[in-house]
Amino acid sequence: MKIENRPRLSVRDIFNMSFGFLGIQFGFALQNGNASRILQTFGADVEHLSWFWLAAPLTGMIVQPVIGYFSDHTWTSLGRRRPYFLVGAIVASLALIFMPHADALITIMAPLYVGAGILMLMDTSFNVAMEPFRALIADNLPTDQRTLGFSIQTFLIGVGAVVGSWLPYIFANWLGIASEAPAGKVPPNVAYAFYTGAVIFLITILWTVVTTKEFPPEEDPEEYKKEPGSKNKGLFSVFSDIAAMPKTMKQLGVTQFFSWFALFSMWVFTTPAIASHVYGLDPHDVSSATYNKAANWVGVIFGVYNGVSAIYALLLPTIARMLGRKKTHAFSLVIGGISLISIYFIHTPGLLLVPMIGIGMAWASILAMPYAILASSIPARKMGVYMGIFNFFITLPQIINGIIGGPIVKHLYGGQAIFALVMAGVFFILGGLSVVFVEDKDDYVVA
Repeated sequence: MKIENRPRLSVRDIFNMSFGFLGIQFGFALQNGNASRILQTFGADVEHLSWFWLAAPLTGMIVQPVIGYFSDHTWTSLGRRRPYFLVGAIVASLALIFMPHADALITIMAPLYVGAGILMLMDTSFNVAMEPFRALIADNLPTDQRTLGFSIQTFLIGVGAVVGSWLPYIFANWLGIASEAPAGKVPPNVAYAFYTGAVIFLITILWTVVTTKEFPPEEDPEEYKKEPGSKNKGLFSVFSDIAAMPKTMKQLGVTQFFSWFALFSMWVFTTPAIASHVYGLDPHDVSSATYNKAANWVGVIFGVYNGVSAIYALLLPTIARMLGRKKTHAFSLVIGGISLISIYFIHTPGLLLVPMIGIGMAWASILAMPYAILASSIPARKMGVYMGIFNFFITLPQIINGIIGGPIVKHLYGGQAIFALVMAGVFFILGGLSVVFVEDKDDYVVA
C-alpha cells in the first residue's frame, strides 16, 4: 500500500500518534527556560553560555541522522519508530532528574562541567526520542493529511512547552516552594519542575507507544525496495543520501538556518537580557532575589509564546489553504522577527507578553510548515534518514551561533545580551524572505 493510498486517520488517531511530543517539548521547555540559569548558578559567565549550549546542536547533528537511518531499517514487535521513542524517554527522564543536582558530584569535577555533561546527555536522549516522531507522521499519513498532522504535533508541542515553561513559576508563586537557594545551588522550585518533567516525559511517550500502530515495510513494498543497482552500504549510505538530497530540502535549509540561528540566540540570551535590560541588574548578578524573579518571569513569557503557538498551530492548515504554505511560513517568520526586535523598546516586565504573540506565531510555523513542505519531496523508504539529515539545517546554525554568539555579545555588544535578541529578530525576517525561493510542488495539497 503506497503512502498516498493509506487510509485517512481520525483526529484522535493523529493526536495519539503525536502525544509523546507533548512530553518531549515539556522537557525542552524546562531546558530552554532554565539551563542558562542553572549553568550560571554553577559558575558560567554570560559570555560563555552559548558555548555550553553547543551540546544541544552537536548531539542533534550526530544523533538524528543515525537514529533516522536505523529506524528506517528497524522492525520489531513495537514497530519501526516506537522503540527509539521509548529508549530516549527513559534516558531523558533520568537526565532531567539529575540536572539540578550536578553539584552533588563536585568531588569528581566542577559542578559546572557536570551540569554541561548532563545537558549533553539530556539533549542526546531528547533527540533519540524526537527524530522518529517527524518520520512517524510522514509514514502513517497520506499526503493530504500531513499539514494537519504536523499542525496537531505542533499544538501538542505548544501545550507541553507552556506547562514546562510555567512550572518553576507555578511552584514558586502558587504552591509556595522556595525560589531562592544558597550560592551554587539550584532553587527548589526549579528542581521540582525538572522532577515533574521527567514523569510527564515518560508517561506521554508510553501513551504513543501503546496507542499507535505502524505500517510494516511489507505493506509498502514499492516504497521500500532498493533502488536498481544500489549497493547496501549500511550506515555509510547516509553520506550518499546527503549528496542526493532533494532540491526542496536544500532550499528550505536556507530558511532553517536563519530561523534556528535566531531561536538559539533567544533561548540562550533571553534570561540575561531581561534581567539586565528590563530589571536593571548587573549581568553577573545571578544569585539575588531579583535575578530569580526575572528568570521565573522568563519562564512565564516563554510559556506564553508556546501557548500562542499551540493555538496558531490549529489555524495553520486553514491559513495554508488560503495563502499557500510558503506565504504562511514567510508571514509568520516576519511577524516573529518584528516581535523580537520590539523587546529592545520594552522596560516593563508585563509588556513583554505582547511580543510573545508574534514569537509564538513564528515558532508554530517553524515546527510545522517546513516539515509539511519537505515530506512530499522525500522518498518514503528514506523518510527517517532524510528527516534526520534535515536536522543539519537546524543544528548547524546553532553550532555557529554557539561558537560566535558569546564573543559577539562580549566584544561587539559590550556584554549587553539584549542586542542578541535584536539580531535574532533580524534573522527571523531574513528567514521569512528566503521562503520565497523554496519550491513546493505539492502546495495545493493541504488538509
